[in-house]
Amino acid sequence: MRIALDAHGGDYAPDAVVKGIRLAAGEWPDTTFILIGRDETMLPNGISNLEFRLVSEQIEADDEPVKAVRRKKDSSMVVGCQMVKKKEADAFISGGNTGALMAAGLFYTGRMKGVDRPALAPVFPTLSGKGTLVLDVGANPEAKPEHLRQYALMGSIYAEKVLGYSEPRVGLLNIGTETGKGTELTKEAFSLLEKEQSIRFIGNTEARDVLTGPCEVLVCDGFSGNILLKNTEGVAKAIFDRLKQEFTRSWTNKLAAAVLAPGLKRFKKDMDYKEHGGAPLLGLGGPIIKAHGSSDAKAFYNAVRQARLFIEQGVISQIEQELSKHRGVDE
Repeated sequence: MRIALDAHGGDYAPDAVVKGIRLAAGEWPDTTFILIGRDETMLPNGISNLEFRLVSEQIEADDEPVKAVRRKKDSSMVVGCQMVKKKEADAFISGGNTGALMAAGLFYTGRMKGVDRPALAPVFPTLSGKGTLVLDVGANPEAKPEHLRQYALMGSIYAEKVLGYSEPRVGLLNIGTETGKGTELTKEAFSLLEKEQSIRFIGNTEARDVLTGPCEVLVCDGFSGNILLKNTEGVAKAIFDRLKQEFTRSWTNKLAAAVLAPGLKRFKKDMDYKEHGGAPLLGLGGPIIKAHGSSDAKAFYNAVRQARLFIEQGVISQIEQELSKHRGVDE
């Protein structure tokens, strides 16, 4: 197995990427890691299953995605996606520019058979302890009902094979749980999902319920999903910041914080995106994982674990097989 990583992707790159590789290389000596970067001196010593791929360019966080991908063809992100296409790597992980990674994946890795539009699918931590796979959260701001049906199929297979959920429940993000709620998109998508025999559809799901874990897979258009993602991240940050302020306000509060510390640490771990590693770009012709921009070494390590399961479980071939059944029925 060969897994490539973008040395320049993320707020703490390349240090966090290199440290993540060191953790992963020790855990999985049967895997060859390929660090793609502009400076060979960043290659750490003492890792026998590590290779380096030299490139001359890198895509910055503020680059316009499509232009950057087209102009910077020798960037770490473009080369990583090309390596997956050419079978030089089994998976590629990057914490860089999300839009650019999506564009590079489409241009250079390509879509899997039967997929109209790939989806960015992060795992939302939930209070139940089981994360919810949400797709799409921004790869495609607009969607058609058929796209949401494809998201449900892809998400169900990924949730089962990579996340380990048996018969994952699928919800449709909407403004109410009643049948007939929402826009024309959600109404038509509801009808398609309700008839879909390959998934366990539970109906509409409201945004306020997502963190309680009513479903293991949640489908939505990329515009709505991105708003849900950004709002959830913002609320979580605000809560933890406010708790920190309150627990340091007085000596009595500090004593209370000391008593509650073990429980708060468990809660923070359960709600930490680093535990899940990254978001797959489901629908591309190879495993492309988008790590969070602020990923540390642990997050990159978990992204590698995620990529390994993606490869070992043959997720892409299983999705293609499932979609081929629908093509046969539709035709």
